[in-house]
Amino acid sequence: MSVRRVVAVFGLFALLLAGCDGPPTGDGSAGPTTAAAPALRPGWQALTLPAPPGAAGRLLVRDLAACAGRWFLAGGVADAAGGTRPAAWTSVDGTTWTSLRVHADSFYGRQNVLSSVACRDGAAAVIGAKVGGAHGYPRISTWRQRADGALVEVQAPFETYGGPTAVNVSRLAAGPSGWLIVGNRSAGAASWVSTPAAEEFALIEGAPELASDAVGVTWAFDAVAVPSGWLVVGGLLPAGRIDRDPAVWSSPDGRSWRRTVLPGGSEYEELQRVAVVGGVPVAVGLRGSTFGAWRQEPSGWVAAGSFGRRSSTGVPTVASLVTAGDRLVAAVTDGSRHSLWISTDRGGSWREAVLPLEVAAGADRDVALVAVGDRWWLAADDGSRAGLWWASGSGT
Repeated sequence: MSVRRVVAVFGLFALLLAGCDGPPTGDGSAGPTTAAAPALRPGWQALTLPAPPGAAGRLLVRDLAACAGRWFLAGGVADAAGGTRPAAWTSVDGTTWTSLRVHADSFYGRQNVLSSVACRDGAAAVIGAKVGGAHGYPRISTWRQRADGALVEVQAPFETYGGPTAVNVSRLAAGPSGWLIVGNRSAGAASWVSTPAAEEFALIEGAPELASDAVGVTWAFDAVAVPSGWLVVGGLLPAGRIDRDPAVWSSPDGRSWRRTVLPGGSEYEELQRVAVVGGVPVAVGLRGSTFGAWRQEPSGWVAAGSFGRRSSTGVPTVASLVTAGDRLVAAVTDGSRHSLWISTDRGGSWREAVLPLEVAAGADRDVALVAVGDRWWLAADDGSRAGLWWASGSGT
C-alpha cells in the first residue's frame, strides 16, 4: 500500500462516518460557496521530460518544487512487469529539463517512487517509498542532493519511518533552518526534523499538543515554513465525536508544538494543504461535502470560501496548493476526477481552471503544482501517461 493510499483509507473511513451533508464554516454556519462560472483556460505549454538512465518504462510524476533559480520534479519509472525505480528531473529555467542521477543504497530504495520533494538554496531533498515486506507497508526512504547534483539515498534505522508505531509519512517541507517532514504515528501526528544537510531526520513522536491526547486524536497532512518557524495543518477528532475539526500547529523548531483547533461544525473538516500568499497562511481541505479554505487573520484563523463538491464514490483529497503571485492554485480530486481551482482573494472565492490532461481519480494518478512568480508548472499522471506543462497567471 502506498503512502498516499494509507492516507486515503483513513480519510475514507472518516468520511463514511461523517455522511454527506452541506458545508459549514469554521463557526458552524453556512459558508460562502463559489458560484458556478465558466472555467478558466490557462495557456498551457507542454514541456519535454527526457527518459532517465536505465531500462525503458513509463514515466511517473508525483511532485514539484522550485527555489533559488532551480526547479525539481520527483517521480519514478515503471516497467512492463510492474517494477519501479526512482527518477527525478531538474531545470534552471523551468523550460529545459534534464534527468538527475539517482543513487540508491537499499533493496527498497532501488524500487522507490519519489513522492514529495522540497528545496532550499537550490538543492533538493525527497521522500520516496515502495510497498514491500511481509505486511505490505510502504518502505520509506529519504534522499538528499549532493554537491555534484546527484540524489543519494539517506540511510536510516527502520523504526525512523516504520516499526510497530508507524502509520504514514506525508509531506516534506523546506525552511531557513532545515527540513521538516510531517506524518502520523499510532500516538497521533508526528514530525521529523533535519539540519540543512538533510543527512539524518530525527523522529519527534508523542510530542505534547502535536500528538493525540485526552482532547482528541490528531492527524497531520502538510507543513510550510513561516517567519516564526513551522506551521503544520491537519485535523483533530474530538473525544466522543466521529468527525474531525480543522487544526493547525506552530513550532519554532519542529520539536515543540502549540496546537490550535479551529471552530468546527457538525460535519467532517480537515486541512490538507497549506501555502502562504501575501504573507498570509491559507489552508485548503475538506469541509463537509465540499472543499474549503481557511486563512490566518490577525485575530486568528477564519473560514474562507468553499468550492467543488465531492463525488459519491472515491476519496476527496487536496493534492497540491501553491502561490502564484497573488493567486492560490489548488489541485484536488473529488473522488471521481482531478480538477484545478484558482483564487485571487486569499481563498475567499474560487474558479475552476481547465487541466491540460484529464485525470480520473485512482491509484497512481496524480496532479502536482509548483509556482515561481505568476507562472506555475503542473505535472499530471493519468495512470497510462505523464506530462509536464507550464502556464502564466496573466493568461487567466
